[in-house]
Amino acid sequence: MSALSKEIRQFCIDHHLKLNTDLGQHFLIDESVLYEIVEAGAITADDHIVEIGPGIGVLTRELICDAKKVTAIELDKRMIPYLRLFTEQSPLLEVINDNALNVAMPTEPYKVIANIPYHITSPLLRHLMLESTVRPTTLTLLIQKEVANRICDTKNASLLSIVVNLFGTPKKICNVPPKAFLPPPNVDSAVIHIDCFAEPLADIDTIDRVIKYAKIGFSMKRKMLRNSFATFPEGLELLSAANIEETRRPQTLSVEEWIAIADASK
Repeated sequence: MSALSKEIRQFCIDHHLKLNTDLGQHFLIDESVLYEIVEAGAITADDHIVEIGPGIGVLTRELICDAKKVTAIELDKRMIPYLRLFTEQSPLLEVINDNALNVAMPTEPYKVIANIPYHITSPLLRHLMLESTVRPTTLTLLIQKEVANRICDTKNASLLSIVVNLFGTPKKICNVPPKAFLPPPNVDSAVIHIDCFAEPLADIDTIDRVIKYAKIGFSMKRKMLRNSFATFPEGLELLSAANIEETRRPQTLSVEEWIAIADASK
């Protein structure tokens, strides 16, 4: 058992702390994975880091060693005093007790580094990429392996990978087994890193249309586009105008081709 694992287990025992797995509370106890996350985040002394779901602060404690400021957003009010205790009341740490999906992101440049509750992965990406006035410069996320694979798959696109690739370039850093957590989750995990573009590949109105048509296309993922696009009046005309063959399947289209479909609908 690693020193970190022993420390966290003892901390939970000393404070009679029971984790709420319904909120995705699984504390990272593997030091090697912790360092992979921190290294991938490439933190500098000028960085403002936003962490989501810090729990008692296992990752937070590492972040405040390198960053200028860390804003930790924690939904579970019980965790706040433990978070402050575990991070030794660091003056570099701002704690917000709220749902991250409802919190306005910083108006200055920031990075997101987080072990996020798996069930909020998609809505969180939407909040950060589409709903925030200032988008993060990078995201380093510990998420469910299946979702990570979908986001980073360059051969078979998904609705999620299309959305992410409108805003940045994702890559997988490492896989993470259940035993790396306390308590172990029922799924495998992975660390991904997303380098965000200075500007998205399209304006917000075009992005909304990309998502609209991609949702239609992926509603019949295993079928040719002519099946899903024939379900609304101008669908097949859009494919023709964008020079997309009706016999293509949605997972074969690039982000640029979805943008072409969106542009054809103007």
